[in-house]
Amino acid sequence: MPLVVATLVLLGLFCLLNLLLTIGILRRMRAQTVTPPPFALRPGSAVGEFAATTTDGEPLTTATLTGTVAFFSADCAACHDTLPDFLAYAREQGRDNVFAVFGGDEPDTVRALAEVAHVVTAELDGGPVAAAFRNTWTPALYVVADGRVVATAGRVHELPVPAGR
Repeated sequence: MPLVVATLVLLGLFCLLNLLLTIGILRRMRAQTVTPPPFALRPGSAVGEFAATTTDGEPLTTATLTGTVAFFSADCAACHDTLPDFLAYAREQGRDNVFAVFGGDEPDTVRALAEVAHVVTAELDGGPVAAAFRNTWTPALYVVADGRVVATAGRVHELPVPAGR
């Protein structure tokens, strides 16, 4: 009988230790801040040279790029969550001021984007446009003027409001 009691006391102590360690881990996890998407190009950085063709057959180069550039990926849940807000934003900006790079194969999403933006389809890595921006994260949004990044954001609501709006 004393052996059973000793075993139960020892088991209770192990459970208490496990509970304390779990609480400590949860506190550390809550204390960690959410890191923003890693943008290699910050405001003021020059966009690298590239040449691509949109789904409409139009050439797109660094020289012709002015406005908002968005990177989306087919295998990105956050991209699908952001898409409705981006489509509304793009309608407000006008198609000539919005460019989207879509990695992967989702014809319906590409069609929806093409209604409001110039779209470049690419492999999941984003192709030459992503390489020019050194972009490895989706969703990623850039505002570009005169070949330079003006602003970056991970979500549409983080983009700056254009003057006059």
